[in-house]
Amino acid sequence: MTFYNGNCNKLYFFMHYQGVLTKMQTEIGTPIQYYLVFDTDFIHMNQLLNKQLTISFEGYQCLACGRDIKLFRQGYCYDDFYKQPQAGDWIMRPELSTAHLDIEDRDLAYEKKVQLQPHIVYLANSSTVKVGVTRKTQVPTRWIDQGAHEAIALVEVPNRYLAGITEVALKNYVGDKTNWRKMLKNEIDDENLVTLKEEFKNYIPEEAQDYIVAEMQETKLQFPVLQYPTVVKSLNLVKTQTYTGVLKGIKGQYLIFEDNIVFNVRNNEGIAVTLKVY
Repeated sequence: MTFYNGNCNKLYFFMHYQGVLTKMQTEIGTPIQYYLVFDTDFIHMNQLLNKQLTISFEGYQCLACGRDIKLFRQGYCYDDFYKQPQAGDWIMRPELSTAHLDIEDRDLAYEKKVQLQPHIVYLANSSTVKVGVTRKTQVPTRWIDQGAHEAIALVEVPNRYLAGITEVALKNYVGDKTNWRKMLKNEIDDENLVTLKEEFKNYIPEEAQDYIVAEMQETKLQFPVLQYPTVVKSLNLVKTQTYTGVLKGIKGQYLIFEDNIVFNVRNNEGIAVTLKVY
């Protein structure tokens, strides 16, 4: 849109989008390419670097029932969070997976579809080295979403349960969390993942020993960041209602702005917003 004053002088131009937030889609590249997907718009976020953005809170839309109701977790209202199979405890704790035993948690058909497929246990370096689990089909998407600048696969197992018990065993020797503030400031403890993989082979449970990945090559990832924040201030859009800033980078699922404000898109799934780009 272009606006004019009473003398027909052009004042400013902006693009206007409206939709419900879900995690940004990504495409491997140098740097990684990011896309924000609304029902009627597909926004290439890399093209918005160095542009001024205004994000406004418009309401809620539960990702399951679609109601404009306060969200609880992961884009779901309270009721749906406790009944949707996508929010089962085995998502965050894969060692609780039971589909391989033909035991249902919330929806056995869904759980078999997700749990009974190849999974990767990996080491990733986003702030410090961490261990994690992801479906093979989510490599390298999972690593990108965590803001990891490098990662390496340890084992490739046939189901989520085996991946889970392997992760649990390795957590005795390495953490499983990302320090998101250090990750966003690019304060990285750059350890050698190949060396660590060789060391951690000894700690992999017997049930997963036959699934160790022979490949010793790290995956390197480069993020589209022009300026890292010196301090990190997280944007609470529900509280703030409207925020305006110049986009300086994208890392993990975070938008990084010039004034050190960061906005976690994935943590705000289910929130309806208006986005203006100047």
